[in-house]
Amino acid sequence: MRHLKKGKKFHRKKGQRAALLKGLLNNLILKEKIQTTEVKAKALKSKAEKLVTIAKKQNLSAFRTATSRLSNKKSAYKLYHEIAPRYLQRHGGYLRVIKSAKTRKGDGARMAILEFV
Repeated sequence: MRHLKKGKKFHRKKGQRAALLKGLLNNLILKEKIQTTEVKAKALKSKAEKLVTIAKKQNLSAFRTATSRLSNKKSAYKLYHEIAPRYLQRHGGYLRVIKSAKTRKGDGARMAILEFV
């Protein structure tokens, strides 16, 4: 049984998995739209939405939390000053996962586009 086993492991160790998601999250915030596999997009969506919810508070603590979780000042600044104010009136559902018909050439993984609503 998989009780209390939330999230995918992507065949990586904890540090590698965290670095992968942090890199995808930084790119998502900077470009506002990325193409990745469906599984990675679904895993990233929950992390990104939680971070946008924190940044919506618009206080110093929220900015510092975003900076520490992203470890990239440019993306934290954009999240806090540009992206979060867009969603002040919205209660969740900031991202959309669009499943693509394409598969990745190397391994046939199903691809998806992750973008802000």
